[in-house]
Amino acid sequence: MKTGITISDIEDGQTVKGVFLLKEMTRAETRAGKPYLTLKIMDKTGELTGRIWDEADRWEKECTPGQAVSIQAQSQTYKGNLQLIITAVEKIPEDDVDLTMFIPSTSCNVEEMAEELKSFAKSTENPYIKKLLLKFINDTEFFEKFKKAPAAKSMHHAYLGGLLEHTLRVCRLADKVSSLYPSINRSLLMAGALLHDIGKVEELAVTSSLFDYSDEGRLMGHMVLGVEMVQERIRKIKDFPAELAVRIKHLILSHHGRHEFGAPTLPMLHEAFILNFLDDLDAKINYMERLSAQVPPDEYKWSDYQRNMERFLFLSGHPQQPCEDESGQPLKKKEKAEPKIKQPTLF
Repeated sequence: MKTGITISDIEDGQTVKGVFLLKEMTRAETRAGKPYLTLKIMDKTGELTGRIWDEADRWEKECTPGQAVSIQAQSQTYKGNLQLIITAVEKIPEDDVDLTMFIPSTSCNVEEMAEELKSFAKSTENPYIKKLLLKFINDTEFFEKFKKAPAAKSMHHAYLGGLLEHTLRVCRLADKVSSLYPSINRSLLMAGALLHDIGKVEELAVTSSLFDYSDEGRLMGHMVLGVEMVQERIRKIKDFPAELAVRIKHLILSHHGRHEFGAPTLPMLHEAFILNFLDDLDAKINYMERLSAQVPPDEYKWSDYQRNMERFLFLSGHPQQPCEDESGQPLKKKEKAEPKIKQPTLF
């Protein structure tokens, strides 16, 4: 199916005709009491906001979040942000379009990343930790879900394969840092690196079109879910040391670093301190790289104020960074390379 123009190609003053995934729809009224609709559309190249000012009642029937829609609109820049003034929208029958065409996904080769993650699990010296990690990786049904899962709904690594990509990078960092500090228990740190976000497989529900929080995810959160998943597998390992189990769970429960960031407990082990910093480092760099992808190459540009980081960011434009393995060698890209992510509302 031809989808027309992509979001990354939309510029100010264009007539836009294309098929997009409708992520959100809200209805409101102007000061004069006239109803209008605000739509958030997306494809693999980014997201964009559009508004329907006329005949809101008529077009609302065509606006079902989670479905593909054909849109006619005019693009314009308002207060520095690109937006669409939508004049027509039509719902596309689900049988006529593959909705996964519109979901952002990792540009790295998933299978190669999965193999490298397995090698980290197998490299752990502690036999109990190795058995625990392989319990997850050798569970085919679970690991297939893990490879597809996003690492977040809207922040860092918020795309299909993002959880695998993030976990692998934290494992690489953990491997390098453990060689710098003799006091670090590498096996324990590697367990934390590989398992710290394991609960996100259950926290984030991935549908054919969007990902959102599951009921369990909203009610319990990925850290508690992760501890339960770890304990379930520990029970199947004979004579697993109780003290080691507590330390692994502590790494999972404390990896956000502070109570106000959702951590049930604060880091109290060497390995827990390090895991918190490595997780935060990779998350922030990924977020900044996504913003930097919007800046022209070899230029610098200030972002809008980023509330999650409590600052403005001075970003340099650069080509999309290649996916590399632990040794710095390029990983094979997927057969169809993904275009750069464009999120105009972030600037």
